[in-house]
Amino acid sequence: MSVSERLHPGLNLAGTDPEAHEAAEEVMFGFWIFLMSDLVLFAVLFATYAAMSVQGIADGPRPAEVFDLTAAFVETLLLLLSSFAFGFAMLAMKYRESGRGVLAWLLVTGVLGAAFVGMELHDYYVMVTAHGAPPQASGFLSAYYLLTGTHALHVSSGLVWMAVMAVQISVMGLNTTVKLRLMRLALFWHMLDVVWIAIFTFVYLFGVVS
Repeated sequence: MSVSERLHPGLNLAGTDPEAHEAAEEVMFGFWIFLMSDLVLFAVLFATYAAMSVQGIADGPRPAEVFDLTAAFVETLLLLLSSFAFGFAMLAMKYRESGRGVLAWLLVTGVLGAAFVGMELHDYYVMVTAHGAPPQASGFLSAYYLLTGTHALHVSSGLVWMAVMAVQISVMGLNTTVKLRLMRLALFWHMLDVVWIAIFTFVYLFGVVS
């Protein structure tokens, strides 16, 4: 089987960098396994939230009383746009071999991601101060903060990872090692998009409607 015929679950570099493409096979497969284990964690948090949002209200506020759907929608757009920008970064890496192009798109991605985290922290502040809805008020709120907080922590970790990659690109250039690390970061970032879409749909939309 030729290099171009080998496929792996990540960006295909066979046409532009066969060496990196071949090296990516095992690395990307291993990283997918890590992502699957991370998704199991989120599945447990979703299941906990599902139970607590019905049975764990106690004397605290209900979901429709504390959720700001407009803010959640803007946060969704920010995260989706950041993922779109990351896609351009990967295209710049694959087709242009341009360190500056990758860095520019990573900067856009990072700014959008940081705006997402900032808005989420502001949501927490409003919920606690304006709605009297701290995590300890009910099982529902504990599960909500745990689920969305874990996601926000993942996004923050991705931002730190992005900053480290920016330094490595500046120092080492776009060699095979850096490309493989960027490909893994891209998968991680896109996975966070998928998880957030589930949170927006299941937690916010369903919570407000119900």
